[in-house]
Amino acid sequence: MKNLLTGTAVAMLTAGIASAEGHLAFTPGEGDFNWDSLTAFGEANDLTGQTVTVFGPWRGDDQALVENVIAYFEDATGATVEYSSSENYEQQIVIDAEAGSPPDVAVLPQPGLIANLASRGFITPLGDETQTWLEENYAAGESWVSLGTYAGPDGEDRLYAFPYKIDVKSLVWYSPENFEDAGYEVPTSMEELKALTEQIVADGGTPWCIGLGSGGATGWPATDWVEDMMLRTQPPETYDAWVNHEIPFDDPAVIGAIEEFGYFARNDDFVAGGAGAVASTDFRDSPKGLFSSPPQCYMHHQASFIPTFFPDGIELGLDADFFYMPSYAGKDLGNPVLGAGTLAFITKDGDGARAFLEFLKTPIAHEIWMAQSGFLTPFKSVNTANYANDTLKKQGDILLDATTFRFDASDLMPGAVGAGSFWTGMVDYAGGKDAAEVAAEIEQSWPAN
Repeated sequence: MKNLLTGTAVAMLTAGIASAEGHLAFTPGEGDFNWDSLTAFGEANDLTGQTVTVFGPWRGDDQALVENVIAYFEDATGATVEYSSSENYEQQIVIDAEAGSPPDVAVLPQPGLIANLASRGFITPLGDETQTWLEENYAAGESWVSLGTYAGPDGEDRLYAFPYKIDVKSLVWYSPENFEDAGYEVPTSMEELKALTEQIVADGGTPWCIGLGSGGATGWPATDWVEDMMLRTQPPETYDAWVNHEIPFDDPAVIGAIEEFGYFARNDDFVAGGAGAVASTDFRDSPKGLFSSPPQCYMHHQASFIPTFFPDGIELGLDADFFYMPSYAGKDLGNPVLGAGTLAFITKDGDGARAFLEFLKTPIAHEIWMAQSGFLTPFKSVNTANYANDTLKKQGDILLDATTFRFDASDLMPGAVGAGSFWTGMVDYAGGKDAAEVAAEIEQSWPAN
């Protein structure tokens, strides 16, 4: 559910961009793209006459966007790329791998599934050179290496997957006009965010709109809150231990993060409709309170996709904007960012597959999609002026400023927990149940194997 939502495009395609496969959306040599990186890549990789197969999650409009990027790989190398997807792409890649007919390169938004494929010997390691490249060229490089590193068939950890196209979740949405009218400043620390929350109440307003409703997936928005709070109260190693069940779900660190969410969500004065409305309010309706007159709330915590559900006519950057969900100034944990994204990996080793992974190391492979829609990258060498709009550029800057990046924890946990008891447990907690009791029940649901 959450991967699907965070993949939703938040901006329309810029005018004139071609959607036909094989067409160059921007003329090489023109604009402020890093064209030299494409030239150097082409000189080093002659694949004339070869076909490279790529399987990924992007369909519909997103498929047109990725094919616009792939066109530059084809133009530089002389290769033909056959891109395909499937409605059930997670199952399809496993079927193809088991049948011995995988694509050359696959791209998935599920690190857990990639780890399983690596453990079964279906993926080719990317090597120390790529690991070093990520450490040096991606902001918070060690985080990205960790995300793509899994145990192989021999139990040894190696880098298997290359992160490409990232989504940001550590965002707080607000109305700049409402802030200006009330004299509020964007907080730059968690201490300031809590002080602002209390100030809004003192001024007679309601600080937050929070909604956990999502049909059969009700509760998932609270997991994002808890994950963000884990990263703001604990070092990343503790977050990793939680995800991997090296500490129990009812560890004091986790209970503390749940209670940090409770600070905001379980105070009747802090939430539109009162704390009792949190679990029953649909997450798609929740942010609309930002735009009522007078405002029903001043802030809304949600990922980059949420403008899709804003009322018609809301202009990003003018009527609605966002700021980074700040960290505690007093905890020395840097600027952690919670998010999701896709990772590319080699499922059939060969010159074409390796060249395609090398292509993803060029600024141009990022900038072409940046200039279109819905793409964020932590690649430090890209020209961020190429982002299609200010909203995307600001989110890209958050990635570049990050000291730590961590993938959505619930998406990495076993399904019975991450898409089950964690969701329902957060509904119970929002309804008034004790955090320690909720965490213990979630712990009991963790699969034995």
